[in-house]
Amino acid sequence: MSQRILFITSNRVGDAVLTTGILSWLLERNPEAKLTVACGPLAQDLFRHIPQLERIIPMKKGRYSAHWRRLWAQSVGTRWDLVVDLRHSAFSWLVWTRRRMIFSPSSETKHQLDQLAACVGADPAPLPRLWLDEETRAEAERLIPDGGPVLGIGPTANWTGKMWGADNYAALIQALTGEGGVLAKARVAVFGGPGEQEAARPVLDSIPPERRIDLVGACPLDLAGACLERCSLYVGNDSGLMHLACAARIPVLGLFGPSRQEIYGPRGERTAFLRTPESFEDFVARRVWDPKDITGLLNSIPVGKVAETAARLLILKA
Repeated sequence: MSQRILFITSNRVGDAVLTTGILSWLLERNPEAKLTVACGPLAQDLFRHIPQLERIIPMKKGRYSAHWRRLWAQSVGTRWDLVVDLRHSAFSWLVWTRRRMIFSPSSETKHQLDQLAACVGADPAPLPRLWLDEETRAEAERLIPDGGPVLGIGPTANWTGKMWGADNYAALIQALTGEGGVLAKARVAVFGGPGEQEAARPVLDSIPPERRIDLVGACPLDLAGACLERCSLYVGNDSGLMHLACAARIPVLGLFGPSRQEIYGPRGERTAFLRTPESFEDFVARRVWDPKDITGLLNSIPVGKVAETAARLLILKA
């Protein structure tokens, strides 16, 4: 009889992407298992192409923990062989299972991937990955046709305070893809989530129309991942898209300010990060996240340094 695994992952896209390597590690050790994934609605497309998938339970957040009650109602009738709870919830103790793995955040400053790996006993920590089908890859080829290198840019984030300025991105694109740049005359694919079109517009407007690929708000996560696979390099803010680019196994440069690169920095063979001269603790002391419209916190990261670091990642690729 096939084993049944319930995998409970994050409501947030970036954190959900980080758990994909752990899930892949588990499935490699249980290749006949039937998988149920419980995740946030925005993250569900990450998992829909997994061969062992039986169903996805979207956990749309509700008042008074209604999403947990809905999950319980949809899972309590199953006798699970393994429940993996990466949200550190009490829910996992309320369903019948032969075995539980429940994530507990570390009090140490350790990368999230290492913390997740400790939960399941994986060593080294598995890197994020993508599951894609041929139809999704074919659609990505339609959006980004063959024909030379593509620079991927992620100028948005879930909070304004984590965004490098649009003028900086415009200058970076010119430095990398303009005359004499390491990606001279390359096309530029701009990525972003639903509702982020306005934030990305100044960056899009800075790119010549014949080289501009606008993917902001246009792609579910699986398609965004397939499009990222077709990029030569990705540069972006600390966001879920940055982690998705890592899962696509392309060179990735992440930009950090009021967030911890020690915990959420990009991981992979050809990844790097740059952060502001101010530490995370400096931003904490300034209480910068009280207002919701903070801008310019990352602008102390010089364009030249970003361009230089990005060029080094491309050399490593070669």
